[in-house]
Amino acid sequence: MEYLEFFLYGLIQGLTEFIPVSSTAHLKVISLLLGIDDPGSSLSAIIQLGSILALFWYFRNDFFKLRRQSTKNLFDYFLHQRLLRSILIGTVPIVLLGGSIKLFTPYFFEKILRSNLSIALVSFIMAIFMYLAEISKKGSINLKNHNYSDSFLIGVSQAFAILPGVSRSGITISTALVTGWERVDAAKFSFILGIPAISIAAIVEFISSFDELYSFSFFPLLFGLFTTFLSSLFAIDFLLKYFSSNGLKLFIIYRVVFGVVILLNL
Repeated sequence: MEYLEFFLYGLIQGLTEFIPVSSTAHLKVISLLLGIDDPGSSLSAIIQLGSILALFWYFRNDFFKLRRQSTKNLFDYFLHQRLLRSILIGTVPIVLLGGSIKLFTPYFFEKILRSNLSIALVSFIMAIFMYLAEISKKGSINLKNHNYSDSFLIGVSQAFAILPGVSRSGITISTALVTGWERVDAAKFSFILGIPAISIAAIVEFISSFDELYSFSFFPLLFGLFTTFLSSLFAIDFLLKYFSSNGLKLFIIYRVVFGVVILLNL
């Protein structure tokens, strides 16, 4: 049963971390519907490491290509460095907000905003925002021509992803579309921007809940991480291919249905 639980945690985490439907909400709600324990923020953050590894693996050729190109000429060097600075700028808001909450109100979301009712309402709000993003005018901003202000704005939106039910990928991709990004590059920037954010969250939770780690069995946890890695690879590949030609419509409908299911099970 322990292996089955961690398999489900890993599967849910991997499939919903990059598809814009909120992994935190699904880990809590689906666990409740299936009658298994809510993994909680600590375990959720730890198994997110599998999603980070999947990101590095999926974009490994892009990272190596950028590294090789950055040594060829001055333009490519500055392009490479510019993207890294954009990621750094976009990460600042979530670090400041998340760090403040962790230091001063560590149980804020557990007590107030992690309820099923709250998650359902946030899901409806995100469906509306994603709809506005879907009908927004097609833009021309991409990874090569974006400004630091673009990355900062998307980073500010990413900070709201600490609210259960928001979805980090959902709000960052939607914000990018509203502000004029091309679809594929909006998704790519969202994924790459998530690397430091998810990593920092996992590391902080790992350190703060180090004593709790002894309550997790090592091999089931490892199995869960491997499941997260594989399902994350599938989710990244699916979203990039599906989203480029179909947009957010399917996920908007899913958001509404998910919110309704939660309300019907309160």
